[in-house]
Amino acid sequence: MRYTRNGECWCGSGKKYKHCHFEFDQKIVDLRLNGCLCPSHELIKNEKEIRAIKESAKINTGVLDAVAEKIGPGMSTAEIDKIVYDYTTAHHAIPAPLNYEGFPKSVCTSINDEVCHGIPDEKRILKEGDIVNVDVSTIYKGYFSDASRMFMIGKVSAEAEKLVRVTQEAVEAGLAAIKPWGYLGDMSAAVQQVAEKNGYSVVRMLGGHGVGKAFHEDPFVPHVGTPGTGMILAPGMIFTIEPMINEGTHEVYVDKENGWTIYTQDHKLSAQWENMVLITEKGYEILTK
Repeated sequence: MRYTRNGECWCGSGKKYKHCHFEFDQKIVDLRLNGCLCPSHELIKNEKEIRAIKESAKINTGVLDAVAEKIGPGMSTAEIDKIVYDYTTAHHAIPAPLNYEGFPKSVCTSINDEVCHGIPDEKRILKEGDIVNVDVSTIYKGYFSDASRMFMIGKVSAEAEKLVRVTQEAVEAGLAAIKPWGYLGDMSAAVQQVAEKNGYSVVRMLGGHGVGKAFHEDPFVPHVGTPGTGMILAPGMIFTIEPMINEGTHEVYVDKENGWTIYTQDHKLSAQWENMVLITEKGYEILTK
């Protein structure tokens, strides 16, 4: 579709095209002519949408803070679910996982060898030495946010502590590799390098995703890759960086009984931190973590 310079911009900002995304589109055209994979207009959020997504993200961060205040040995994962549901609804928001494609709870709680999508249960009790990922997603006024944190329950083994710490360092390395108009593969490679340098593996089957106007949007965000490859990171994109890093093999499998929970193939430990980031003209902004 062609746009007139004095017409309204495609992004919905209400501004004239020449004062909004004209130069952006010129850059996209040049990059595509050079063989680069570029985001579609649908993946670019305007200023109004970004403000609304930030409101959702603020609640999402608050949920994780509320969990952090109370989580500990002896707590059931069902209690974590209640904290998430109560805080979210008290702030006039909706827990995005609840009833999403049949998921029965408001949060994912994944313990030890559970890579992701652990289902809260009153019989699942956190004990000393566990590591648990709490993955929270929020809908507020129709806009989505998503982040997760690792929690170490009581005193954990040196091996577990290192895995949790290195996974966070891998996320930080990925963030440091982000540059507007750079490549998604730069971030992916940075994450992979930190993980593998420490003797760990990165899950291939799962990754991050675009988010904001829907729970899961394009692009798929891998955490293994090659610098200088992958989608161009254009200002206005919002996506998650959420590597799942395993102590052993990167191979995983899905629980046949519940159809949701994913485990490490060798039942060694797995850790994950998830940040939701906005690509800006000068770099990036973490919206919730």
